[in-house]
Amino acid sequence: MKFYTNINEENRQAWLKKVIKVLPQGIRILDAGAGELRNRSLCSHLAYVSQDFCQYKGNSGGAPNEGLQSKSWDTSRIDLVCDITAIPEPDASFDAILCSEVLEHIPDPPKALDEFSRLLKPGGKLILTAPFASLVHFAPFHYCSGFSRYWYEYHLTLRGFEIKELMTVPLL
Repeated sequence: MKFYTNINEENRQAWLKKVIKVLPQGIRILDAGAGELRNRSLCSHLAYVSQDFCQYKGNSGGAPNEGLQSKSWDTSRIDLVCDITAIPEPDASFDAILCSEVLEHIPDPPKALDEFSRLLKPGGKLILTAPFASLVHFAPFHYCSGFSRYWYEYHLTLRGFEIKELMTVPLL
């Protein structure tokens, strides 16, 4: 019997745990596109706020026979139900923003970066992960197949973000 593991997923979660753990106690973090609050446990020392548009319904809605789908999807505990490009919070509301594996699900990802720039306090931290390449998943809410380092370098620098760490993980 063969056992398969998703090493990319494991590496991403280990990296997120490391990066989030060193954020100062009590700072306010936005988990943008939080879905089922997968990363909430990593933020237990922070003032955690979740955001999602809450329209994906798993196999029961959208395009159930297209790409990879989740049987069900529970976003009932999301704090801010809204579009990721128009979050109803004042400018400079967050010390950190986490957006993990979400950009490919946004029709216009640079608009989300604009919103993150607006919401972050000066000196705030933006923590992003997105696939370099991906199969269609969560259809019909899948708009991009992946992001290269050049996409990040171009779009983040254009918006005044300083890139402290940028890594790519090869597909297995």
